[in-house]
Amino acid sequence: MKKYKIITLLLFAFTNIYAQKNAPENWFNLDYKTNKVYGVSTEKTYTELLSNKKSKPVIVAVIDGGTEVTHEDLKDVIWVNKNEEILNSFDNDSNGYIDDVNGWNFIGGEFQNVVQDNMEITRIYKKYNNRYLENGALNLNFDNDSNYKLYAKAKILYEKKLDLAKKQFAVYSKIIEKLNEIKEFVKTDLPTKTELKAFPLKDRFDIIAYETVLSASKKKTKISDLIGQFTEAKDYFKSQLDFHLNLDLDTRKIVGDNYDDVNEKNYGNNRVSGPKGEHGTHVAGIIAANRNNNMGIKGVADNAQIMVLRVVPDGDERDKDIANAIMYAADNGAKIINMSFGKSLSPNKQLVDDAVKYAMSKDVLLIHAAGNDNSNIDTIENFPNATFLNSEKANTWIEVGASSWKKKKFLTADFSNFGKQTVDLFAPGVDINSCVPNSKYESFNGTSMAAPVVAGIAATLRAYFPEITALQTKQLIMESVIKYNKKVFIPGTKTKVKLNAICVTGGIANLYNAVKLGMEKGYKMSN
Repeated sequence: MKKYKIITLLLFAFTNIYAQKNAPENWFNLDYKTNKVYGVSTEKTYTELLSNKKSKPVIVAVIDGGTEVTHEDLKDVIWVNKNEEILNSFDNDSNGYIDDVNGWNFIGGEFQNVVQDNMEITRIYKKYNNRYLENGALNLNFDNDSNYKLYAKAKILYEKKLDLAKKQFAVYSKIIEKLNEIKEFVKTDLPTKTELKAFPLKDRFDIIAYETVLSASKKKTKISDLIGQFTEAKDYFKSQLDFHLNLDLDTRKIVGDNYDDVNEKNYGNNRVSGPKGEHGTHVAGIIAANRNNNMGIKGVADNAQIMVLRVVPDGDERDKDIANAIMYAADNGAKIINMSFGKSLSPNKQLVDDAVKYAMSKDVLLIHAAGNDNSNIDTIENFPNATFLNSEKANTWIEVGASSWKKKKFLTADFSNFGKQTVDLFAPGVDINSCVPNSKYESFNGTSMAAPVVAGIAATLRAYFPEITALQTKQLIMESVIKYNKKVFIPGTKTKVKLNAICVTGGIANLYNAVKLGMEKGYKMSN
């Protein structure tokens, strides 16, 4: 990226300000034929296909950053470990986890919880920097060392990320400074074009701030709102510098485990809501928010129980925690696992692969968000993933890209990762309204939102067709997508292709079609 390439930088801040219009309420559950948005037809499914049908509860593990178990729209759908007596400080079910009533927190200690952590590239860079660097250059004597190769990748990614974060933090800081100067100069929060013309343009940042305010004023957007948007972006890069890329940060000691012992399991605590549960609460709401309580939102599944597994801090999750969470879910009855997280390197991928294979042996369907870097993950590494180190693939894994409610040509979310070989399908992931802590609701964007839509579809299928396997559930979802044969933008570009050029199925997940297909195949429904 060229120094101070402002147009690209501004996109982050303008995402919410210049949205064409508000998304239709509950759009991800709506139907294209009826509502003209590519939701997954949830409401139509319950009305037309499942109104007189029975279902059995299905446990869905949400491996994330924590979920508020007392949320008004979630408290009745949170999984309860019936083999564990509530808060008696004893491991009643002898599974190695004391008082794991609603799940487990793998990034908590006796008295504290991990909030911020490094990115994986930072941890690898820090671990091997002294071993493989000589006079500032890579020591080629280690060229055949697998850890050296891992370090070489991390070094490139870390230094690029650090440079970018420093530059973008400086740029956003400068723009905020100029926006404040404009606001002070014009003495109003919503200036006219005439009032703005008097502001002196001394440098390029003056011009950028001026043009930003001018464009925003046409939409009746206040300068203070602009400052808030740019401050959010600046704080994002400050967080990267202070935590994600900070070589001196070490929060793992809070947990108290021996992190280098990859076989260690019994660490953490039972405080699953976490100190920052926005993301996980939002994900859980999409899957299973109470559909019958006349408040908040409606999740996709009407008979799912959310098992909460906390492994994701503000930073990158660790392979050891991911593997342990997957195995915990499989051992404690989860039939679906949602994983809305990812990173660029996986130093203990074999550990995660083994956990995925274990989950597969327990008939678990794993659903993973493809990521938000508008990258082709056929060619760019993205972890965790369905391809094992031995090149075999997990056959009960679904990789999900994000689609939008907007005009047809914007069907693919501009941030979504994609891949003809690796991304299985797309699902709603733009302007998704769901639960956040303190029994509130907000709209988020991301493949993190698209994955739980699919997890909700899977949970509904396994609830109403209780005998189908994880593989059959995946097949129903894959075979029942709404095919989209018109051209769409490759995310992050102006190039148009057919949807089947950037995902396996060439379609968008649809619950109605999946349930109907299950009926057509003669799968036994719940009594």
